[in-house]
Amino acid sequence: MSAPTETSTNAGRTPGPGAPAHRTSPDRRPDREFEAAWADWHAAHERHRADPHGFLAVTHLHWLDSSPARLDGAPGIWSVEDDVVRLALGAGERVLRDGQELNADGTGATVFLGPIPEREGLNLRVEDAGAGHTVIELAKRGGRYVVRPRHPLNPLLTGYRGTPAYAPSTEYAIPGIFVPFAEPRPTTVGAAVEGIHHVYEAPGEIRFRLRGEDLSLTAFNGHAPRTLAVLFTDATSGKSTYAANRSLTVAAPGPDGTVLLDFNRAVNLPCAYTDLATCPLPPAENRLPVAIEAGEQIPYERQDAS
Repeated sequence: MSAPTETSTNAGRTPGPGAPAHRTSPDRRPDREFEAAWADWHAAHERHRADPHGFLAVTHLHWLDSSPARLDGAPGIWSVEDDVVRLALGAGERVLRDGQELNADGTGATVFLGPIPEREGLNLRVEDAGAGHTVIELAKRGGRYVVRPRHPLNPLLTGYRGTPAYAPSTEYAIPGIFVPFAEPRPTTVGAAVEGIHHVYEAPGEIRFRLRGEDLSLTAFNGHAPRTLAVLFTDATSGKSTYAANRSLTVAAPGPDGTVLLDFNRAVNLPCAYTDLATCPLPPAENRLPVAIEAGEQIPYERQDAS
């Protein structure tokens, strides 16, 4: 997955206004250890999401082409040609990469950046007197280069209130079986930004049973070693959870192919919070017909907008 992927937290909080509470059986006793582990995990996830230069700090989204242009929120003149980005810095424009000044004598410099592999990127740093520094993300998404300045005083970040979530329930920690494909399948999916597509390698599918239904999810290779990543929607999408997608990380299968789908840890991608994100959409087969009343819900930012 390609989210850059974040101090207060909503871990363990009840659903936000208008969100349905999780249904439980009257005689169901809370699993305190399970709930505490979830609360610790969600608090850590919220801290990561609220990082001073995380995706909530993104102020602009710029797509580069061969025409040199100045970009809001970033110094210099930018263009791209033959898979290499050209950045022309004027006198006094300071940009650092890995701690090194790109305009060393301050009189102006032209630097070349890339090529950058798909779904990867690099960060540049711009010092801001008295206001924290800006990180300039240069990345490749859908075969095109994108520039996204990230500033810690971005209102989306400074006003962040945490993310509402369903109360954790062991009902949604479900065993499954990973069934590998004969060969990994390149899988093309849409994106939150119109006009681009993402291609992921799908090593197999995860089969499981919920509420008497046999279900399956195509799995992609995860960010971290020995993990799988699942993008999905379900019957709560667009109602209590974000309409476009949610993501779930799954630990590598055991020797017998068994996995644990803990939907309590289903999270929102950046596009749930900002229109300046290029998040992938789930493959068609991952649109589940059942309600997964677990995990993160519609962010307050989107609730407020509606």
